[in-house]
Amino acid sequence: MKLTRRGFTATLAAPLLMAQDRLKYTPPFEAPLEFYRADVKPKIQPFALNRVELDHGIFNDAAQWNRGYMDRLSEDRLVHNFRLNAGLPSNATPFGGWEEPKGELRGHFTGHYLSAAARQPSMKAKGDQLVADLAQCQKALGGGYLSAFPLEFWDRLDARTKVWAPFYTIHKIMAGMYDMHTLAGNKQALDVLIGMATWADKWTESKSEAHMQEILQTEFGGMNEVLYNLAALTGEGAWARAGDRFTKKAFFNPLASGRDELQGLHVNTHIPQVIGAARRYEISGDTRFHDVADYFWYEVTTARSYATGGTSNGEAWLGQPHQLAAELGKSVATAECCCAYNMLKLTRHLYGWSGDPRYFDYYERVMLNHRIGTILPDKGYTQYYLSHTPGAWKTFNTEDQSFWCCTGTGVEEYSKLQDSIYWRDGGNDGLFVNLFIASELTWPEKKLRLRQETSFPAAETTALSLKLDEPAAFALRVRVPGWMERDPVVRLNGRALEESAMPGSYLAIRRTWKDGDRVEMELPMGTRMEAMPDDPHKVAVMKGPLVMAADLGDEGLTKEMQFGSNVPRVRGLPAVGMPAVGKAKSVALNEIFGRRYSVYWSS
Repeated sequence: MKLTRRGFTATLAAPLLMAQDRLKYTPPFEAPLEFYRADVKPKIQPFALNRVELDHGIFNDAAQWNRGYMDRLSEDRLVHNFRLNAGLPSNATPFGGWEEPKGELRGHFTGHYLSAAARQPSMKAKGDQLVADLAQCQKALGGGYLSAFPLEFWDRLDARTKVWAPFYTIHKIMAGMYDMHTLAGNKQALDVLIGMATWADKWTESKSEAHMQEILQTEFGGMNEVLYNLAALTGEGAWARAGDRFTKKAFFNPLASGRDELQGLHVNTHIPQVIGAARRYEISGDTRFHDVADYFWYEVTTARSYATGGTSNGEAWLGQPHQLAAELGKSVATAECCCAYNMLKLTRHLYGWSGDPRYFDYYERVMLNHRIGTILPDKGYTQYYLSHTPGAWKTFNTEDQSFWCCTGTGVEEYSKLQDSIYWRDGGNDGLFVNLFIASELTWPEKKLRLRQETSFPAAETTALSLKLDEPAAFALRVRVPGWMERDPVVRLNGRALEESAMPGSYLAIRRTWKDGDRVEMELPMGTRMEAMPDDPHKVAVMKGPLVMAADLGDEGLTKEMQFGSNVPRVRGLPAVGMPAVGKAKSVALNEIFGRRYSVYWSS
């Protein structure tokens, strides 16, 4: 990838150590954690979700497809397993897949659904009803506990016998309640969340520190993050101390010391933990957590990500850093979509700390290749993996018999596609345009409505039109992507500006803006090759931020092969090698559906 270490802010907890010196070093998380509150104000903040509306284009289409899918899922089916677990009657038809009545992750998707509903005004009534129904289940269960599975799961977790991720599942419900309260204004959701947090606090407090570290070997989602969020919301440090119990030291210590020991780890188990670390830094100022998040992001994006920005292989990091070509042949199941969702969340934190526009080179790449390209037009179904294996095709969930983890993060992702387009600085004096997406921003403090007109990446231009009730002075900063091969041509009210900016920076226009002002910017997307770090002859063709894949046709593909399986069964078909790829036509990966493709070509 084109990202480099130079220029990114990183404060490692200690100098990088030679292997023979590591045994002499005491990692920073060995001592007991102490929580102290010292809020770190972000340098750059996104505009609230309700201040930005999507306009016509591929992002708005994806949001509409997702909303249609959510509309088709009935509220009674979403709470069915919760009601049964609480001893309450339900006549609803159960969902299948990971939400079937005996599934050990049952209930996780309902949490994701709450988070997605909280971000869409049209879904508020349904979200409110879900909160009320789940509150009734919580009351019936007593003690603050709320889940779609019984307490016996926790006995198994405590005994370290096999159980599929109870903390992972209730984290999704807790996060959904947090979002319903903070984004949709539902007061009851906060009561439910506090009840759940109280139960989790008591359960974890009863464990020794050593035993809790053993428990953390079982996936627990973003429990640290949601508890830190609750601490910030309520001002109660007890929730942050509860969150600290989810600090997995064997994972955090190498990162804080600047060491990549990620090989063999389950990817999406660990990215949410790092998001929690980022949140811990923000509410306490403890730089150890900053260093974990900063180094992890750098290492994953520069050494463990494919051209699409996606990471993981068979849900894990299978090899050493920079060994992507060697790793690619080990599994068809590359680039899990949950990982992309969570890496975008983490990127938002790090960008807010520094305001470095190069974070958005990565963000844009993932959005265009791994998010817009993994939702099925019209139906709103989403993928589990974006396979990078030659001859693979895209596979999607079914209407109501899948409910994979990526189905859940999918409904969340496509409910908030507008959340990172526009940002402002802490002094409320500067407006940052980070993504080129047709949309409209409302900025009440400046009495401004800014409309971005673009069909990027189909067209290589964008235009910003300003409507102001009265003149306003501020700096408009437009991101100049790192993939641009030359300085941009920018026009203000039809006249070319003398000011310019290098790729990988911002073009800043400081003036008193007036109603009707218009800024136009060219976005020339040159074509280039990006080679695998360990094989210079295996390359991805890039046009600007877009991966241009090889279109290998649809021979032999049936509808059954494209739905219900979370990974294409490429191994059962004749192999498609790189020479065949070289003869194929190229097309943007995010436009390929119902056809085989390859991300990488022979050079």
